[in-house]
Amino acid sequence: MIDFAALVAANRAGQSIGQPSYCTAHPQTLTAILTAYRDSADPILIEATCNQVNQDGGYTGMTPANFRRFVEDLAHRAGVDPARITLGGDHLGPNPWKSRPAAEAMDKAKTMVADYVRAGFTKIHLDASMACADDGTLSEATMAARAAELCAVAEANASGPLHYIIGTEVPVPGGETETLSALAVTKPDAARATVDLHRAAFAKAGLNAAFDRVIGVVVQPGVDFGNDQVFRFDLPAASVLSKSILDLPNIVFEAHSTDYQPSDALAGLVANHFAILKVGPELTFAYRQAIIALAALETALDLPKPSNFVQTITDEMHRDPKHWRAYVAPDDRESRMLLYGLSDRVRYYWPNPAIQSALQRLTENLAAVRHEPGLVAQYGFNLVDTDDTTDLPTRFMQQAVGAVVTKYRSACG
Repeated sequence: MIDFAALVAANRAGQSIGQPSYCTAHPQTLTAILTAYRDSADPILIEATCNQVNQDGGYTGMTPANFRRFVEDLAHRAGVDPARITLGGDHLGPNPWKSRPAAEAMDKAKTMVADYVRAGFTKIHLDASMACADDGTLSEATMAARAAELCAVAEANASGPLHYIIGTEVPVPGGETETLSALAVTKPDAARATVDLHRAAFAKAGLNAAFDRVIGVVVQPGVDFGNDQVFRFDLPAASVLSKSILDLPNIVFEAHSTDYQPSDALAGLVANHFAILKVGPELTFAYRQAIIALAALETALDLPKPSNFVQTITDEMHRDPKHWRAYVAPDDRESRMLLYGLSDRVRYYWPNPAIQSALQRLTENLAAVRHEPGLVAQYGFNLVDTDDTTDLPTRFMQQAVGAVVTKYRSACG
């Protein structure tokens, strides 16, 4: 398990120590992440969001208890001790039910938080920043008071100490829906106000001991991404915010939407007290990259019964555009942005039966033929190894997803 107190203390003391947070519920991607950790005893942080996993099933169909069993089963299969895994809940609050009146939405959120905690999630991001149907403009004081209400539920259902994240991200989850020209870095006064308001709300609710376990606050350090752009971390622009964390006792910053940041930018974030780095779409983007590379290899082999994988996934995404339409402009780049956009809208379609059938045909086709090492290397991330008998899909996925994991682990020391 992660020693968050030690992590926070070391980072605040100037050590470039951080923690990657892997935010995905895709089984093959999670397996590749876990496999990448077999070479060490490093702790692993895996998080689920309120929309992915909740008492109603979320868009994955999993409750928090289901998700824990799902992750632990994948860990066993990957040869990783599940005891190394810390589970986190992201944006736990009324967001999935914000179209309802606040009282109703908060009741649902409280049930969700209780379920997460009872299922063994110990890193809890309390986020009540979204306005509900009858809220109008929501004040920051109300957001903090609602977070305290949710914290009280978490504490009442905990079997051990929980660690909390407060505040909300500025980036849109999953990437921006339109092109941006610039990002505004959070002002130090705004970060301080978030902490002060939450401290006061927790104290009013008799939760001082719980507030002592707040380890991070979410801010905008100037990093984000859209379907075809990445805002790289700019230390000079974020330096005042970075230094301000030392005026806020015993916490670090948590950076969301760090996907696609280069290695030096990620290391710069960690070195400047953005100690928890959230990554999600880049992981499934890498998985998609591996599968389409396999499809290209299949095409080069000119097999008699091809899977037509790329055409199948394109057809299925057009048949049900709800997961990508807001992210992809209807112009001459649509077909490219559909499959290759950085927001990776493809990740919502993997369970589709037609896509799974095409994927199975693809893997069967590749398993049935001899692979010239040079041809594999052409499509498979320079994989040249005539002695490796591991199946190609596994090799390709581990190479692609593993490269993302390695980048984050290296940045986090």
